[in-house]
Amino acid sequence: MRRSITLVLAVLAVAILATAVRAAEEQYPEISIKDLKAAIEKKQVTVIDANGTESFREGHIPGAINFEADASKLDKALPKAKDALIVAYCGGPQCMAYKAAAAKAVALGYTNVKHLTAGISGWKSAGEKIEKAG
Repeated sequence: MRRSITLVLAVLAVAILATAVRAAEEQYPEISIKDLKAAIEKKQVTVIDANGTESFREGHIPGAINFEADASKLDKALPKAKDALIVAYCGGPQCMAYKAAAAKAVALGYTNVKHLTAGISGWKSAGEKIEKAG
């Protein structure tokens, strides 16, 4: 009996975790490196780096906003149009720091907020350019 209860609880825990992951993906849809790069080239996106100031200095996607340093004035750094594309990212697929930046953009009224799941590690692995901050 005890073994059955443990098994049921384990299955429930996995189901709850899977639901939470799907909810996060639905809340902040993924954008590919290719699509983000195209949006950057067309100047149709604002990118937010949620990796922290030290990581930002070491290298970030060109033109990205340093969320840690600029969170309090993000409303001034983002475009006026609330349907503008906003992309948040952090370290890579397992990193969840992007959620704070994405949530802040949504709280400011932005409706087209996406997540670069690949993060800065995927961006670099794809051979894309980075900027360093002084």
